[in-house]
Amino acid sequence: MNTAELGLPVAVPSTALFTDQYELTMLQAALRGGTADRRSVFEVFTRRLPEGRRYGVLAGTGRVLDAVENFRFDEAVLDFLRDRQLIDDATLEWLAGYRFRGDIWGYPEGDVYFPGSPLMRVEGTFAEAVLLETVILSILNHDSAVAAAASRMSVAAGSRQLIEMGARRTHELAAVAASRAAYLGGFHSTSDLAAGFRYGIPTVGTSAHAFTLLHDSERDAFTVQIASLGRGTTLLVDTYDVAEAVRMAVELAGPELGAVRIDSGDLLLVAHRVRQQLDDLGAKDTKIVVTSDLDEYAIASLAVAPVNAYGVGTQLVTGSGHPTCSMVYKLVARAESTAPEAPLVPVAKKSLGGKTSIGGRKWAARRLDADGVAEAEVIGTGEIPPELADQQLLVELVREGRVLARESLDTVRERHAEARASLPLSAMQLSRGEPVLPTEYV
Repeated sequence: MNTAELGLPVAVPSTALFTDQYELTMLQAALRGGTADRRSVFEVFTRRLPEGRRYGVLAGTGRVLDAVENFRFDEAVLDFLRDRQLIDDATLEWLAGYRFRGDIWGYPEGDVYFPGSPLMRVEGTFAEAVLLETVILSILNHDSAVAAAASRMSVAAGSRQLIEMGARRTHELAAVAASRAAYLGGFHSTSDLAAGFRYGIPTVGTSAHAFTLLHDSERDAFTVQIASLGRGTTLLVDTYDVAEAVRMAVELAGPELGAVRIDSGDLLLVAHRVRQQLDDLGAKDTKIVVTSDLDEYAIASLAVAPVNAYGVGTQLVTGSGHPTCSMVYKLVARAESTAPEAPLVPVAKKSLGGKTSIGGRKWAARRLDADGVAEAEVIGTGEIPPELADQQLLVELVREGRVLARESLDTVRERHAEARASLPLSAMQLSRGEPVLPTEYV
């Protein structure tokens, strides 16, 4: 859900300069050479998953659709380009009327993907499609990296709550996108209010160590917080002595105390001790929240701990060691001429070093076994085999420049859970391994 869905005012800045200069210089040369209007097909894909990952998670499609709609060269943008003398007057005039009027197909947001998966296909003239390369890649690479990390953490956490709290560990705008991607990947709430405002994600937060240190004693701090936020609040108990803080917390709030948070130390050991202490004090329903540089491996190691929720920051918003998905945006087909009916010709990069690509406008399907479990990602450029016709993955997102439909974030989140559940059980392993599905080209 975005601010428009919430009925809130939305500022819509131009996204036209979220691009690289060479997109505009290519445009200028193509306009001059008479090839700018050739019908073209670009595809987004990755040649490999991050090392050791079993599957990827597509996130950011909704943000891409917003960016494409707002890709406009207004007067301020045109003045900037004119003042820098980056492109000629003819190109500036062309950009003044720019609107993407092509088509976009893609995997549904929240779906899983594998090496070679044609995650997004952009079709239009070369001129209108080439300009979108950088903004599409910057969104999909970032959001998909965070969503993949979130998905792995969700697997590790099982039914326990996950709180995204990484805003202070990344760029302020990236933090909002990261919250969205984390929620898609299985997190339940965020500490970032901008993400709650823009996307309707549940927000949480109570106090930091600074609040405790502000007061003359820990008792004073707890007393004020309980008076302000109620007995159901979460008290941070590791500023001084954990055992004493837990005893005091239950004394002041009673067994109705909502939760205690532990942010340091041997979390496994401390959580067991705190749970025993809470139970002994009669606070059997008081929950335990743990934070402190968690990643999916740390979360998995705490599976036997009496923990109710995890707060995750740095490792989540940086993709847990893989802050990008290495997605690329490549021309895979173009028309023989600018004539409207000119046939498409497959094209592909053939350079050395593993950076080759496969030409042609592609379809993709996920073949299932007799039990309905995915067994292969099948990609082709010709006619799709009849047995795969009802298992196609790409859906129409934009037709002749018009966004066909926007989905709520909850819908996308549910789709990811279903897609992940359709994979073989080995996909849930956190140990390093190959992609859980092979990619077959037909």
